[in-house]
This record gives sequence, C-alpha cells and structure tokens, in this order.
Amino acid sequence: MPILLFLIDTSASMSQRTHLGTTYLDIAKGAVETFMKLRARDPASRGDRYMLVTFDDPPHGIKAGWKENHATFMNELKNLQAVGLSTLGQSLRTSFDLLNLNRLVTGIDNYGQGRNPFFLEPSIIVTITDGNKLTNSSGIQDELHLPLNSPLPGSELTKEPFRWDQRLFSLVLRLPGLTPPEAEQLGSVPSDESAITPMCEVTGGRSYCVCTQRMLLQCLESLVQKVQSGVVLNFEKTGPDPAPVGDDGILDALKSAPPFGPQLWHSCHKLIYVRPNHKTGVPVGHWPIPESFWPDQNSPTLPPRNAHPVVKFSCVDCDPMVIDKLPFDKYELEPSPLTQFILERKSPHICWQVYVNNSGKYSDLGHPFGYLKASTALNCVNLFVMPYNYPVLLPLLDDLFKVHKLKPVMKWRQAFENYLKTMPPYYIGPLKKALRMMGAPNLIAEGVDSGLSYSVISYLKKLSQQQR
Repeated sequence: MPILLFLIDTSASMSQRTHLGTTYLDIAKGAVETFMKLRARDPASRGDRYMLVTFDDPPHGIKAGWKENHATFMNELKNLQAVGLSTLGQSLRTSFDLLNLNRLVTGIDNYGQGRNPFFLEPSIIVTITDGNKLTNSSGIQDELHLPLNSPLPGSELTKEPFRWDQRLFSLVLRLPGLTPPEAEQLGSVPSDESAITPMCEVTGGRSYCVCTQRMLLQCLESLVQKVQSGVVLNFEKTGPDPAPVGDDGILDALKSAPPFGPQLWHSCHKLIYVRPNHKTGVPVGHWPIPESFWPDQNSPTLPPRNAHPVVKFSCVDCDPMVIDKLPFDKYELEPSPLTQFILERKSPHICWQVYVNNSGKYSDLGHPFGYLKASTALNCVNLFVMPYNYPVLLPLLDDLFKVHKLKPVMKWRQAFENYLKTMPPYYIGPLKKALRMMGAPNLIAEGVDSGLSYSVISYLKKLSQQQR
C-alpha cells in the first residue's frame, strides 16, 4: 500500500503568475490532480493512500493525514491559499514525522533485530515549490535545515528523519512570467539547483527543474513510474577491483588496467525492488539484513542506526550457493552504474558476496549474508539474501539431510553449535522457521533469546504504547 504524500509550498511567492495566466499554486494543484489521474491507470493504485501537507505552521500544515479520506484530501487541496513563509525544513520534518507516526506500533523497523526488506511501507513525498529563498519568522536562510528534535517518541533510534522505504522528490516550478521566445527542447529534465535537491538525493529521490507545462507533464509521468515497492541501500565495494573478464585473462588485464581512483560503480545509493506476492498482494520474505553491531545483553540502549544500511560487496568471484528446500530471498536492484558494470561482465554463473560491517562478533567485516548475481538472461542484477554466514551453514545442512539422514553425529552437532555462535541471535527465529519447513524442527534448543537487554526490550514496548 504505497503512501503518496504531497507537500505543497503555500508561501506568498506561490501566488505569482506565469505566462499561462495561472499562479504557481494553481499549477501545483493541477499537478497533483494530473498525477492522480496518471497513477489511476495502474490497477495497483487501488491501495494508494494520499496525504497532504503544506508550509503552514505545525500542526496546521497537515491537511490530510492518516484519518482523513480521499474526499477530504481533494477538498483541502482545492482550498489551499498562498499566504505564508517558505518554511521548507519544518514542513519536511512534519511530513516525515507524519509518515513515521505508526512505525513503532507496527514494529516495522525491528530495531536491534535486523532489517526486514519485506516488512515495508513504501512512501513517496512529492514537494511542489517555486524554489525561492527559504524563510522563517527570524529571516532568510541560505541552507535547508530540518529541526533536529522530533516530537515523536523513539525518533532518536534512527540518525535521519526518514526511513529506507521513504523517498523525497521535488518539482521546482521555474515557469517564466512572460512567454518564452525559443522553441522548447524535449529530453531529460535537469535537476534543480535549489536547497531541496541534496535532501532528495540523500533519500534516494531526485528534484526536477520544471520550466514549461509540457515539461511538468513529463515529470509527472516520470514520478508515477517511481511509485515502486522497495527499500534504499548503500552498496559499497570492499577490497580490490575484480580481475577483467576475457578469453585470455592476462592479456585482457594488461589491455584494460582499471583507472586510478574510485569508479561510479564502487558506491551506489539505490533501491532494491520488494515485489508483492502475486497471490496475497503483500511481500513475503525470510531473512533480515544484519545490523551494523553485535547485540549486547549488557547494553542499556541501542546504537542509533542509519536510515539506509551500508551493504559492502566483495569482488571476489564465488559460486552461488543454494540447497534444496532452504528458503532464500531475491530482490532485483534498481538500474545503476553497479548493475551496468556487473551485467557488462557477462558472468551470470558467478556471484559477489555481501556483508554489513561490524555485524559479526569477531571481525570488522563480519560474515556474508548473501550475494549479488546477474540474472541468467543478463537483463538485471539480483541481491540474494541468505542465512547469516551461509557458506558455513549450507554444507552443514546438506550433510544433515544427505549423509546423516536427519540423525546427526556428535561431530556434526559441535560444528553446528560453533556456527550458531557466529550468527547474530536475531537470526535464531528465522532459522528455526526455515528448519521446520525443511523437516528438521528440533535442531535448536528452546529459550535462546534475542540478544537485547531487558531495559532495551522494555523501552521499545514503552515507545509502542506511547505512539498508540
């Protein structure tokens, strides 16, 4: 169920008229209605939830939130007036807080217990503004600042005001007051140079510089395509670049020595698509992406997490591993320099392992929790998420079924116990469930805990009650 939140600039400068005879605010209202018509072509839009926020002082800026219906949204949109200040930072904070209102009640962020891509609430904030100077009651601001303190309980658990399934896009209206003399050039719409652009990029979104009515329609059609179920990850290379692929490895390496310095594909900030199950309409998954710390039962608090996990990938060629009946999760990566680089290598039968720094108990890089692999048809790259430290677990499980016939000997049990010590405790639940599905239900003793301290568990429960 995507959430589409429109943040409309209602500062006084939005009442300026364009060469079309309409005000910027009129164009903004029309843009929202056009977006909704374009979006309605997709049958999936039936589950959409629309919200409306303006630059009015909080809490008056929330015109349609969680409780208001579609008719209220349309009525509030129609009655907007451009009379205030350009309080973009405060209004963005209000928008993110509104989206995050119920997250601790539902437990969607699963703090301290791994991040589940399949448990998400995909949200897009579309800001429509004229890109003029930011103002507040004390004067003009040169940069965009979001208030640090949020009234939401538990907001300190994430470093940023947004979450990995929330992306910000902006339509910055630059339509002139006089008819432009030159013919309009069609093509890709450039990003705007206003204060909101870096914020859009940080969330995995982008800004559009809108100079004509036709360009506006082009942007709205592009935005409709961005309504995707997914979460944003930071992919970063660790270790050396891969050896070049070719018929003659040595000759090829000499011909195409990699240029010095980081390449575009070394670091990508992109979405992984989380597709809904075609039968139920909701995503299904088994394994989390690990936390960037080892849970400590003696710690009274949780370290704050980054909104987007940093996933390190190693360019060492490995064989992709799967075994019968063991579930795994597969997510397609949004096209990027990284996916392009992997596809150009034309090696669909090898994979690159992925890690989260500090997720393990004994090493900085931790153990692999999955791998990146080009599809067999070489038309996309997928992230396979497996049990933590799967290169050790999968051969053990293979032996359990094929060699020991579900009657493990002492040596096998010791190896399995040693494996469990390298696995973050929050993987116990998913692993038990997977083993039950495979027909080996009693391998892990009951009563193994989550690894969080009593004070952390109590605090999270208290936050949930406060948010309710």
